[in-house]
Amino acid sequence: MVSTVKPEHTKRRDKFLPIAILAVMFFIFGFVSWVNSILIPYFKIACELSNFQSYLVAFAFYIAYFVMSIPGGLLLKHIGFKRGIMYGFFLMAAGALLFVPAALMRAYGIFLVGLFTMGTGLAILQTAANPLVTIIGPIDRAAQRMSIMGVCNKFAGIISPLVFAALILKASDKELFAAIPSMTDDIRAAALDELALRVVWPYTCLSVLLVAVGIFIRYSVIPEINTEEESEEIAIAHAGKTGIFQFPYVILGAVAIFLHVGTQVIAIDTIIGHANSMGMDLISAKTFPSFTLTATIIGYAAGIICIPKFISQTNALRACTMLGLVLSLCIIFVPGHVWFKGHETGLSIWFVALLGLPNALIYAGIWPLAIRDLGRFTKTGSSLLIMGLSGNAILPLVYGHLADAAGTRQAYWVLIPCFLYLIFYAIHGHKITSWTN
Repeated sequence: MVSTVKPEHTKRRDKFLPIAILAVMFFIFGFVSWVNSILIPYFKIACELSNFQSYLVAFAFYIAYFVMSIPGGLLLKHIGFKRGIMYGFFLMAAGALLFVPAALMRAYGIFLVGLFTMGTGLAILQTAANPLVTIIGPIDRAAQRMSIMGVCNKFAGIISPLVFAALILKASDKELFAAIPSMTDDIRAAALDELALRVVWPYTCLSVLLVAVGIFIRYSVIPEINTEEESEEIAIAHAGKTGIFQFPYVILGAVAIFLHVGTQVIAIDTIIGHANSMGMDLISAKTFPSFTLTATIIGYAAGIICIPKFISQTNALRACTMLGLVLSLCIIFVPGHVWFKGHETGLSIWFVALLGLPNALIYAGIWPLAIRDLGRFTKTGSSLLIMGLSGNAILPLVYGHLADAAGTRQAYWVLIPCFLYLIFYAIHGHKITSWTN
């Protein structure tokens, strides 16, 4: 695969600026995505939902990856990366703007349409951004660059729930949430209408910001990457291949990403609900997603320092998948309690937060292994891998169903088969280059 950009022949400034701009993009991705950890319990209250219904927030947002990734890849192939990125930001802005009529009518269905539209824009952006990060420098340092992007993404994830909570929640809401069940229908409807209206200005401002960023990216120094040309060696290796399904390690990698991102979003988006099951209200529990994301940033920092100097990205992936399995088992089986903010919390919630540590480098490890040496199939392969992000939509619903049936702690059983498969891919699955083998 040949790129129109040759980092080794460019000036330091020409190397740094595209990576810096991509880092800003990943910050925005994280800011928009991880606010769902607050939206889920917020909509559960404002729209009077069950656990399963509230996790439709994640489903509507992330199922767009499954539906739109292939069309997004075709769009990028037709118009190029930079214009595609601009259109992706415009779609996200349109989705944010839909929150205005949704809030005015307190219509959960319109909120979900807005989230799906935002997810569609983000699917296009991720389809463009991930290959750019991988291709823009040496492949053996791809996990390191992905870790840098991950730090930006998860740092945004730390602050976005806190910013959102500061904008829409009040200190007096503790009393409001406690009083809602005992209110008369008219008074409760008025209180919930007022609660829903609090999202109007934040999402209107977000819409304007996303439009501005899209225009900026269109005319920035981010290079157009030519993935259609192939080196002679790769062209020979791909002789006779007609489609992406002839690359088993890509298909298995898409499944790995599906399961990994599902475990990641469960660790972040369900932790408040798990805290609620221990008697903590939304105001007290709002910081827990930040703990998971802080652990994730620590993991990314370790990856930036250690890969590939002290450990290869493949071995780092193996270690992280095994640690993820151990922590998942600890969530379910390790007893004990600690006090936090005047509440007695189970140790299990801290193991959920610690899942951020191994989850940091799993995505960064899978992506370069799954996208390697694809040549003219790179955009299609990228689209397929981005489809795997729909795991963020499906697995939280599985968790929500199990939480309604068996409790929030037992619902974490959903993590066990996910990490077992990830261990398989890290050790063997990424080596499979032919279905006949």
